[in-house]
Amino acid sequence: MIHSKSDKSLIVSKILQSLKLDLLSVGYAKLDPLWDFDDVISPFIRLYYITTGSAMVYHSNRAIELKSEHIYLIPSYTFGRYKCDDYHEQYYISCSEDIKNGYSIFNFSSFIYESKATPRDLYYFKRLLELNPNRQLDNNNPKVYDNRPTLMDFEKKNEELSLSAYMETHAILKILLSRFIGEPNSQSTKNNLKKEFGKVLNHIHANLHEPLSVKQLADFCHLNTDYFSRVFKENFGMRPNKYIQSKRIERAQQLLLTTNNSLKQIAEKVGLENLSYFTRIYKNHTGNTPGRFREEQLKK
Repeated sequence: MIHSKSDKSLIVSKILQSLKLDLLSVGYAKLDPLWDFDDVISPFIRLYYITTGSAMVYHSNRAIELKSEHIYLIPSYTFGRYKCDDYHEQYYISCSEDIKNGYSIFNFSSFIYESKATPRDLYYFKRLLELNPNRQLDNNNPKVYDNRPTLMDFEKKNEELSLSAYMETHAILKILLSRFIGEPNSQSTKNNLKKEFGKVLNHIHANLHEPLSVKQLADFCHLNTDYFSRVFKENFGMRPNKYIQSKRIERAQQLLLTTNNSLKQIAEKVGLENLSYFTRIYKNHTGNTPGRFREEQLKK
């Protein structure tokens, strides 16, 4: 399955045309040492603009100092830690990401997580808050605001926006996210292979509810099974089966947070029809059972 450079660009372009970013929250916060949270993960993208003071975030195997007049990105489904030893103030944004067939924009390119802010960046954060004045968080604990099953409420607020406000909000989110896209290295074999594997990732995301085997995926790429598995690990840091399992758990977590589906229904939707097996895999991955996880979030 070999595509020319123009073919690959066209494929990526068509997929990215379906990118939808929906605002969840936007606000301004003054934070002190109580802003100290460990093991944070959410299905949402987070953006920060720091106006004064400093703090730390730890994610993607990096320690990142939050500095004034800088903007920051934390991708969706990223484990992290937040810590403020003294004081800082920030504009914050959280938004959901949706691309056709369940793809993620973070599959297409490398991303940076920090950038020196420009006056226009500050304008966009302020403008987003002006367009959406009722989206500030009541609780600054990311484990609360990221994991509460409130997507329906967020969607309702988006639907209440005027057409012009909705379109401007969507455009601003795309502009701000674009500030963090790294420059692709056309000479990198690894990056080229990732693009070649784009369709297989798309296939996995679109078929999580179905049985998926390494042989099936290798056949999909017209590659030898062992070679496919080895190259997949070299490019994505894990074997195909582990990647599939992680994506099943990510989708299960989102369904637990955003639907009233039973555990059995969720297990079926993520391709793990045996409920006891689903529970065991979920607990191995997250340290908690799906039922207990949902109960804890509903109490918040």
